[in-house]
Amino acid sequence: MYKIFLIGSGGFLGAILRYLISGYVQKMAERVDFPYGTLAVNLIGCLLIGLLSRVDEIRSVLSTETRFFLFIGVLGAFTTFSTFSNETVALLNDKRFHLAVLNMGTHMVFGLAAVLLGRFTGYYIWR
Repeated sequence: MYKIFLIGSGGFLGAILRYLISGYVQKMAERVDFPYGTLAVNLIGCLLIGLLSRVDEIRSVLSTETRFFLFIGVLGAFTTFSTFSNETVALLNDKRFHLAVLNMGTHMVFGLAAVLLGRFTGYYIWR
């Protein structure tokens, strides 16, 4: 039951952060035809999970409970792959194929790159 509490409280925090950061980025972009806010939180989340997982691999600094809280709870609720998928389908339904492809490509390429960057950063800082 304690693990469920950790995941749930982390999810609560991650969802609030996602809402605030995604909304802020989308508002700053001053455009509504591309989901910049979702892209931002997915890239931030990918960077953080890459960094934290690499640091933990190298130094074993995170307890099992902390991993549940951070990885499954906070970052699981913060990153928005389901929202990304829904927005991509909406772009396809609106026949905005170029934006749908751009959305998929930027999430995949930059998301993977952010995870790698986080892992490399974690390695070089804490090796």
